Amino acid sequence: MLSFDLRALEARAAVVDGALAPSDPIWDAADPRPLEPLRVTGRLSSAGAGHFYFRGRVEGVAAGECRRCLTDVTTAVELDTHLVFVAADAEGADEESDAYAFDPEAGELDLRPALREEWLLHAPSFPLCRDDCRGLCPTCGADRNLAADAGGCACRPALDPRWAALRGATTD
Repeated sequence: MLSFDLRALEARAAVVDGALAPSDPIWDAADPRPLEPLRVTGRLSSAGAGHFYFRGRVEGVAAGECRRCLTDVTTAVELDTHLVFVAADAEGADEESDAYAFDPEAGELDLRPALREEWLLHAPSFPLCRDDCRGLCPTCGADRNLAADAGGCACRPALDPRWAALRGATTD
């Protein structure tokens, strides 16, 4: 459960222990969704009239393709987060603020939009299978991380034509 009754929050802090599923309607079609439900833990408390503060942890697994060799990659994403929520009609709810605005008339504070944004900011946009990934060969398209006899690239490196005049040169 990631929605909390505002009246109960004003009286007492709430322990947050919930999940945000990849199938939740909060995600847009173009969003890089987590591979499994995001686990959200923390504490949500009042921080004055119309203000609430969440301190907690978000954990999930991002899936994607290596940007160099196009193999499937999964990346664990773990972040400690601090979020401030401000009633849309309260002071400090302007667009310049880093606080998330909520509708006080709704009667609930929904953490999902803010958690979605935190996920989008921290999930890798361009994952790599490993730091030293050699990528695909620009000539044959084979994976240069594999040996030639295992389906990798067997192309010889192309020579820069500007150095062609030196091919016959010797050091004698």
